[in-house]
Amino acid sequence: MAITLINPSGLPEVDAYRQVSVATGSKLVFIAGQVSWGANGVTIGKGDLAAQVEQCYLNIGTALAAAGASFEDVAKLNVHVVDWTPDKMPLLMEGITRAVAKLGVTPVPPATLLGVAALDVPDHLVEVEAIAVLD
Repeated sequence: MAITLINPSGLPEVDAYRQVSVATGSKLVFIAGQVSWGANGVTIGKGDLAAQVEQCYLNIGTALAAAGASFEDVAKLNVHVVDWTPDKMPLLMEGITRAVAKLGVTPVPPATLLGVAALDVPDHLVEVEAIAVLD
């Protein structure tokens, strides 16, 4: 595996992700921001942040598999949430938990959570992008 995830001494330990990702592989995989579209291009979970987060993570998993990768190869995630406020955190975590149950992995690479004004389609509440590294 090309990715080692660590929580260095001196930085807070966060359950949802690790603070540092050390990549030693030679093949980079950049996954475009995934929204809650199903394979047919229809938005899944309209108005439901948790359902949309779940679908975004499942879409990331599909994209990773197409590149011969998995969440274990992810070095970094960026999560963009429309009109972010801290009270949305339980819904975000619920969506990730549901995706984890379906994917059979716990994605904990370093992650950045960004609040944004809007995404490409008004129905989209979240977008997730990933960078993976393979040997």
